[in-house]
Amino acid sequence: MNARSIFATSGPAPRLTAPAIDTAPLRRFVGDFARLLDGTDDLDLILDRGGELLGRLVGRDGWLADEYAQPHPERYQQYLLHCDSAERFSVVSFVWGPGQATPVHDHRVWGLVGVLRGAEKVQGFGRRDSDGALVQQGPTRDLLETQVEAIDPREGDIHRVENAFADRTSISIHVYGGNIGAVERATYRANGEERPFVSGYANTALPNIWDGSRTA
Repeated sequence: MNARSIFATSGPAPRLTAPAIDTAPLRRFVGDFARLLDGTDDLDLILDRGGELLGRLVGRDGWLADEYAQPHPERYQQYLLHCDSAERFSVVSFVWGPGQATPVHDHRVWGLVGVLRGAEKVQGFGRRDSDGALVQQGPTRDLLETQVEAIDPREGDIHRVENAFADRTSISIHVYGGNIGAVERATYRANGEERPFVSGYANTALPNIWDGSRTA
């Protein structure tokens, strides 16, 4: 609401009410993850201890504001929840409408994925030595509510992800080793051809997790 619309009303200005959402769990997670990165650059340790932190975050619900949990009728949504000031890590909510899926893609940074609501199906891919074409690596994995999975570029980070449900929304929380909305990465055709892309974000405003008067 701008100043003109405020003063044009004949009655008292509407009262601003605090949201019911308790953002304290997200705020604590951001602080704990930053301290983890302050203390080590060992990727194995980051994925191990960071996975534990993310597991605690997705182990409870009620902290994700509705505006960062909205599906789109045509495509999945990637909402930025927090980006470290030095872009060491970002926290994102992925919202999957019924049956929605990603193309085959990579990340080029480490990552952690935890399911907050619903479930995902994940299929890994690798390159065939003979011609570089993509081949499936292992069976499709189900990532269920509260479960966490690591993405390690050292072991290969090409995969395809889809909502495990055809009739409901699923939401996962992702942590990446960079500002993932600005990282140049790629989607892949079946022959292994790369198509560069930068994902960006679905939202233009960030949640305010720093207002201590609104949360415990």
